[in-house]
Amino acid sequence: MVLSKLSTRLLHACSSPVFKLVNRSVLREHVRWIQFTYYTDKNNSVPGETEKMNMFQAINNALRIALSKNPDAVIFGEDVAFGGVFRCTMDLQNEFGRNRVFNTPLCEQGIAGFGIGLATAGMTAIAEIQFADYIFPAFDQLVNEAAKVRYRSGGEFNCGKLTVRTPCGAVGHGGLYHSQSPEAYFSHTPGLKIVMPRGAKQAKGLLLSCIEEPDPCIMFEPKILYRTAIDDVPTAHYKIEIGKAEVVREGDAVTLVGWGTQVHVLLEVADLVQEELGASCEVIDLVSILPWDTELVCKACSAGWLQPISARKGPAMRFLGARRVKTEVLRSFAERTD
Repeated sequence: MVLSKLSTRLLHACSSPVFKLVNRSVLREHVRWIQFTYYTDKNNSVPGETEKMNMFQAINNALRIALSKNPDAVIFGEDVAFGGVFRCTMDLQNEFGRNRVFNTPLCEQGIAGFGIGLATAGMTAIAEIQFADYIFPAFDQLVNEAAKVRYRSGGEFNCGKLTVRTPCGAVGHGGLYHSQSPEAYFSHTPGLKIVMPRGAKQAKGLLLSCIEEPDPCIMFEPKILYRTAIDDVPTAHYKIEIGKAEVVREGDAVTLVGWGTQVHVLLEVADLVQEELGASCEVIDLVSILPWDTELVCKACSAGWLQPISARKGPAMRFLGARRVKTEVLRSFAERTD
């Protein structure tokens, strides 16, 4: 009921001549038109010195820490030796050598299979799939092999030291093969852990968590954030817990749930609702897609006056958002009928 009233009021406000429609597109020198405003993370939960970094610099910093800390860690993928298409591995080969940072053939299935073998043998394998659109040839390796090695071997073997990084999402000119967000396909696979950062600070902490996680992980990195997302990032080693969502903004009318770039879109929506309707929206960054924080999201729904709205970057036909809403509804119904 609350959600219905807010929606009606917002629709009426949009059609009103007094409603100020603002073009929120931002022109940046390093990207084409973007349709959102980046909200800098001002959470100072990690103590110590910080440095202003964009997201690709924060990822580079995390990789450097991982290679320095663990002599068994290696980075491989297409063009990573010179720094990669998005410069995330810049200068790492010069610093750590050709045996630890090296190029692979253009074969995503081979990259994933090679990483599974390395991780099963005890190495810390950090693989890069150059674009998430091309991860599908590796799908079988990741969902049928990486995710199931521990179960298949009765716990005798595992490839938990495998981390796969891949840029995802649209930037406005990527076309059909450089714009996809395929995280939903992998979210139905027990044995994998899937994360997506909303900015530079989250990218570093999540990547270090993935690298040290005892299960194979895939980190989808919204490519439009590589240069637009700039935070004060702690320079030391720190981790962000996988499976734990974050309340980015508190509110008491509607709960908005998203991940990656969409979190900033939802924060803009929350600002618009506050400005035009005088209602406050709670915004939750899911952070981890698999596992996802059912406790936090369902707690918001079971409060009674909060209604969940899930936003995602991928196609409308994917069932990731639907599964979350179903879980929220079933749990809330069970709690209210006890």
